[in-house]
Amino acid sequence: MAYLYVSSLVGTKDQILGYEAASNGALTPIPGSPFAYNVTSLALNGAWLFGVDQTGQNIDSFSIASNGALTYKDKYTTTLTGGALYDLFLDHTGSSLYAIYYTTNNDYLSQSIDQATGQLSFLNDLAGGPDHNVALSFVGNNQFAYASSCYHFGPEIFGVQRASDGTLSYLNINPPFPAEKSGGFYCPWAAAADPANHLAIALSPLTGNWGTDGPTQLAVYTADTSGNLTTTSTYQNMPSVLTQGAQTYWMSPSGKYLAVAGAGLQIFHFNGANPITKFTGLLTTDTIDKVYWDNANHLYAISQSAGKLYVFSVTATRVTQAPGSPHKITSPQSLIVLPK
Repeated sequence: MAYLYVSSLVGTKDQILGYEAASNGALTPIPGSPFAYNVTSLALNGAWLFGVDQTGQNIDSFSIASNGALTYKDKYTTTLTGGALYDLFLDHTGSSLYAIYYTTNNDYLSQSIDQATGQLSFLNDLAGGPDHNVALSFVGNNQFAYASSCYHFGPEIFGVQRASDGTLSYLNINPPFPAEKSGGFYCPWAAAADPANHLAIALSPLTGNWGTDGPTQLAVYTADTSGNLTTTSTYQNMPSVLTQGAQTYWMSPSGKYLAVAGAGLQIFHFNGANPITKFTGLLTTDTIDKVYWDNANHLYAISQSAGKLYVFSVTATRVTQAPGSPHKITSPQSLIVLPK
């Protein structure tokens, strides 16, 4: 079972739709849903859900009842100006909440969570520059987290170290890139960590004059005990995606599956340090904006343009849509899942 929350834009205001997912992936509305809370960019731990409100300056906290119902509790307001908060994410313990503050600089903001009240307290501001505009993904030790970007065609894979108090600092690393097949280079985007010390990173091949040189491919990197990244990926052993890029991708909690979304949705087998292998073709041709897994290998995906919420059940041999999927939702914005 899991609780699923989707922010939906209706007119000029957001609301939160809440569902309980059964063992077969069928969805039932949570009592009180939809919740008239004007937030998007959701994140949660076991007790609290957090969302950025439409001003982009506030993070609201909501308690999660035993039946999944939400109750507003508190508001945190950033002291930064000139930009907006977005892309909330947490560490593995759920004790620290992180947010990107989107400006021409792009900062990673760290906040501690009072588990009794849901209140957020500012920890530190890690300025990153315009290329640091993507959420970080923590490897299993909860000490290192990584992302990647290609701002102005400058490929970069970067990492941070999380201190015991939740604050972040940059790792001094320069991970290698596979050689591109035509002598060009790879543009990376984002990262998705497994429960151990491995990362999937999407790489788009470009020619030397920045022209496209084939579909996006999926590389594997391994983090050592100092946070350094190595890879044995090559253009020959990296699978390509059918989604015309990898706008978003997410690792299953088991580390066995990787969902890749863009112009469609596709699932791959993730094999630790070994090359990623194909599992499915396109599961839909709708543009998919967000994906998330629960602990029972259900995959949830939203399409803003199509106004749909998909639920898939994934086993070792096949992928099927859950009963009632896809569900119609007006302009879904963000998606988060609480496994139970």
